[in-house]
Amino acid sequence: MAVDAGRVEVAEAERVAGLVAAQEKAIALFAEVEARGIVVPGVGEREASDRIRDLANEMFGTTKHWHKRVVRSGANTLVPYRENPPDRVIGPDDVAFADFGPIFEEYEADFGRTYVFGDDPDKRRLLEDLPRLFDAGREVFAADPDITGRQLHGAVEKLAAEAGWELGGWHAGHLVGEFPHETIDGMKVESYITPDNDTPMRRTDRRGRTCHWILELHFVDRRREFGGFHEQLLDLA
Repeated sequence: MAVDAGRVEVAEAERVAGLVAAQEKAIALFAEVEARGIVVPGVGEREASDRIRDLANEMFGTTKHWHKRVVRSGANTLVPYRENPPDRVIGPDDVAFADFGPIFEEYEADFGRTYVFGDDPDKRRLLEDLPRLFDAGREVFAADPDITGRQLHGAVEKLAAEAGWELGGWHAGHLVGEFPHETIDGMKVESYITPDNDTPMRRTDRRGRTCHWILELHFVDRRREFGGFHEQLLDLA
């Protein structure tokens, strides 16, 4: 059966618009999180997570999240996503971060931001480095039309090391799309920005749709037991 190129182009434009709109709502959500002081010292991680969930429901009627809601602080910021450290109360000199995957109009957002309390210069430097190195990673991706997951992961790892940080997880991002995006390629390494992924990131998925990506930065200082997190769309803005 012949493929209607015009119809495919329209469908892709709608996907792009849906993903960008989902991220814009996530940005608005996290701006309100900061304005309301939800992630602050004296608040428990689980309590903060529940309050962000409730705020998303209040602002957008969002009731689904495509991955578990994460708020971590202190030494818990070293822990990889898949682990579940004990709940703790955010301290007055902590680093804390939030990682949420709300679903807006059936499109996934994946958004993470870091908060620093107190005046520790290294923690403040981490807060500045995360968005700066996110932009640097995006520039690496933009400069190479054939870049693979392995190559971008290596570039992100190098950027982190040059700034004095280590990567806190096994990957630096993943595919994103309609909920649930895992039905595209499941848990295959080709779905992640990882050293094991030698496939070009600019490609189509098994359904013939353009692949879109999240860049996920989890930087840690293991000696001083803190880390930070910054995550959003890589190839769309």
